[in-house]
Amino acid sequence: MGVFPDPLLQLIRGLGELPGVGEQTAERLAFHILQGGKDEALALARAIQEVKEKLKACRICNAVSLESTCAICADTTRDRGLILVVESERELAAFERMGRWQGTYHVLGARGVAGNRIHLEELRASLAGEVKALLERCRAGVREVILATNPDKRGDLTLSLLEEALGREKLPLSRLARGLPQGAHIEWLGAPVLEEALEQRRALRGEGAS
Repeated sequence: MGVFPDPLLQLIRGLGELPGVGEQTAERLAFHILQGGKDEALALARAIQEVKEKLKACRICNAVSLESTCAICADTTRDRGLILVVESERELAAFERMGRWQGTYHVLGARGVAGNRIHLEELRASLAGEVKALLERCRAGVREVILATNPDKRGDLTLSLLEEALGREKLPLSRLARGLPQGAHIEWLGAPVLEEALEQRRALRGEGAS
């Protein structure tokens, strides 16, 4: 890549830092930007800038938001007695596309630990802040907390940590039905699969599955 001018090289390196983008893909994307229209490229740059400057975490559920309280938490028609705990906004979006969930969410945030080598204590430390925030919400009074983690190694460890932390508070817990394909991600699954997993959720503690 040393034959490229430095600005192009920096763009390729930056794109190569994105998840799932290898060196060749980064080069193709960089040349697409270079060879495309200037307005298109600048619009992309502005979109990235606005995402970093204008978006923030909802003070209640931690979902990405333009305001201090996201649209879902501000919606008075949502059932605040039900909290669906997801790993990231991508899973939240999948459940919202389903169109049947009328409760609220809590987004843990997919950060801190990545890759295949996941250790329980590292994950516990990375989730500590959001687990504390979730506990504070639950203590204010909820009927059920549904743990909707992905059916993979990280998701299973996250579920164990949440069950441990929330279980000490004797909160009504449930988890999605285990019909989800092992290793799949919730964001990729269709609405019928998610709806069935949610409707057939299994109680972990307390009444749950209401």
